[in-house]
Amino acid sequence: MAPSSSIAVRELPIFPLPEVVLFPGRPLPLHVFEFRYRIMMNTVLESDRRFGVVMWDQAQGKPASVGCCAEIIQFQRLPDDRMKIRTLGQQRFRVLEYVREKPYRVGLVEWIEDNPPEQNLKPLAEDVSQLLQDVVRLSAKLTGEPIELPDTMPQLPLELSYWIASNLYGVAEEQQALLEIQDTAARLEREAEILTSTRNHLAARTVLKDTLDDTLQ
Repeated sequence: MAPSSSIAVRELPIFPLPEVVLFPGRPLPLHVFEFRYRIMMNTVLESDRRFGVVMWDQAQGKPASVGCCAEIIQFQRLPDDRMKIRTLGQQRFRVLEYVREKPYRVGLVEWIEDNPPEQNLKPLAEDVSQLLQDVVRLSAKLTGEPIELPDTMPQLPLELSYWIASNLYGVAEEQQALLEIQDTAARLEREAEILTSTRNHLAARTVLKDTLDDTLQ
């Protein structure tokens, strides 16, 4: 099945960020200090408060082609004209071309969505949720500190897939790959692989810790 996308295209100011991947429904606080991006934010605040966030690919020296639209929810102007803003991820998009480079990039983008699911994704989502709970439980045991998942964690498969992807740390390229997937089941399945690997690693460390603790007693 071909990836689904809306016909609508629009011009969108683009904010490239290294090692940052924004997902729909997820918050992103930003400290804007560079002159050209202060100009961007002032322009955005005068329109619909939306701009595009794309990961800057440092290896290739260019922005990723798929990003996520951010909407400014709150902002604070600082005395030296820097800005603190709080944004929330909206739709994903693909950059078709850049129509302007200065003073900041403006891209012609098309919105993209996941394909309609061909199966009931609830069992898969429940399996992924259980894997996440296992990872949290083992992490808490290793650190000796209480770690709990928030009550606000999504239950619906699509939103859950975004939530988990956004909470992976130190793996921006993996997050970018998850952002670009247009199949909810495939995204959840990849997250299950990541969480299973993490769980197995933590379980081995837990066994080693218990063994050492028993030896020292």
